[in-house]
Amino acid sequence: MLMLNRASFADYVKSLPFYVLPHHFLSRIVFKLTRVRSKKWVPVVIRHFAKAFQVNLSEAEQPDPQAYETFNVFFTRPLKKGLRPIVQGEKYIASPVDGAISQCGAITQGRIIQAKGQDYTVQELLGGLVETAAPFINGQFATIYLSPRDYHRIHMPYDGRLCEQIYIPGRLFSVAGFTARAIPRVFARNERVVALFDTAFGKMAMVLVGAMNVAAIETVWAGLITPPHRHAIKRDIYDQIKLEKGQEMGRFNMGSTVILLFESANLQWSEGCAPDIPVRLGELLAEFA
Repeated sequence: MLMLNRASFADYVKSLPFYVLPHHFLSRIVFKLTRVRSKKWVPVVIRHFAKAFQVNLSEAEQPDPQAYETFNVFFTRPLKKGLRPIVQGEKYIASPVDGAISQCGAITQGRIIQAKGQDYTVQELLGGLVETAAPFINGQFATIYLSPRDYHRIHMPYDGRLCEQIYIPGRLFSVAGFTARAIPRVFARNERVVALFDTAFGKMAMVLVGAMNVAAIETVWAGLITPPHRHAIKRDIYDQIKLEKGQEMGRFNMGSTVILLFESANLQWSEGCAPDIPVRLGELLAEFA
């Protein structure tokens, strides 16, 4: 299994401030600022952001910054139709997002690799729920990081019937590469939303991990889930919602990380599924054996 490099001294130094920063307070300020309406300033901010982060505006359904009433509407912009073809075939798993692979591979005795020398358990990732974690103990996983420049809608990697949504409270550490290397169990400590699905090859979980300045997480069936920040796990059971591969299932309002869990251990990851390798929505991520 390929792993991110071990944390450097610089990684630890850059990560230290995140232990003391008021994560939720700062992120709620971002939430409000990104929803300010201004015909004068919103296009200016969008142009500066696009230049700073090398956002390809030509891929957007609406490439003109003047067309967006708030920064958040721009940030969660749809792409032009047909721009991201979804890999076809009943055995193929598609990338659910534009982003970069942080890690992928086998879940070993319930433990998931975060980076070299760092791991965490499926059980803690899923909120400490033994019965929820059980199907994935010896399954497979992929962690995909979305940078600020990426498309921030999240799509289904495979056909599934929604069984449950779990909101899990937590911190909002950054989930950039240096924090993934330096902060123990960061994905299992951050606020997150888990969507559990039944598929033709067993259980599948999509874990939408919040992070610093990720001011909101949404799903298409429940709308805005966070904010507000809560202090207890919230579980919602579903039965009738079915989503097809490639269909939108949620979005980040600012960038973060998606973790995929599969019950099936018989999964062959694509050659491009390796740390720091960019992926596009719809590309082949893996296939069921």
